[in-house]
Amino acid sequence: MSSLLVTALILGAGLAMDAFSVSLADGLNEPHMPGARMIFISGLFGFFQFIMPLAGWLCVHAIARLFQGFQPFIPWISLILLVWIGIDMIRESGSRQKPAVTISALAIQGIATSIDALSVGFTISAYSWSEALPFCLVIGVVTWIICLAGLWIGKRFGVRLARTSGLAGGVLLICIGLEIFIRGLF
Repeated sequence: MSSLLVTALILGAGLAMDAFSVSLADGLNEPHMPGARMIFISGLFGFFQFIMPLAGWLCVHAIARLFQGFQPFIPWISLILLVWIGIDMIRESGSRQKPAVTISALAIQGIATSIDALSVGFTISAYSWSEALPFCLVIGVVTWIICLAGLWIGKRFGVRLARTSGLAGGVLLICIGLEIFIRGLF
């Protein structure tokens, strides 16, 4: 196994942890989620984890100076997006029928949990396009698998904790946002 593949697998697993936690929350919020939706949601998270480091790589090769000014705001953006979705999930947890997480909320979750992967593009900037593309693809596939597991686990517990799962999912999203924010400051 090449060192590039091993690095991509390890980095992919590390980057996927935020998305895994959000997947748990989504599974808790929607305990009767069909399998096709689970595949779609985990695929969406995988897509964002694939595209963000690739976008970072492109930024380094095209517009590096502009992106450097944006980097200090990454923890703030993640915090705001995840707290906003978490509060919305908590607010809706009191309703009798929990709505499924909307596509726009899923996209925001995908961006919020993968925005830190944008900076990975800087670390792979020495790679050629033919190395960067499969590297990012491995990160996306690893994220997809890990998030599918997160949805399944959350769904299992969501069935058992149906009354409080929306509240738990919302609190979890807020905690993830705070964790990303604090980690980004130090």
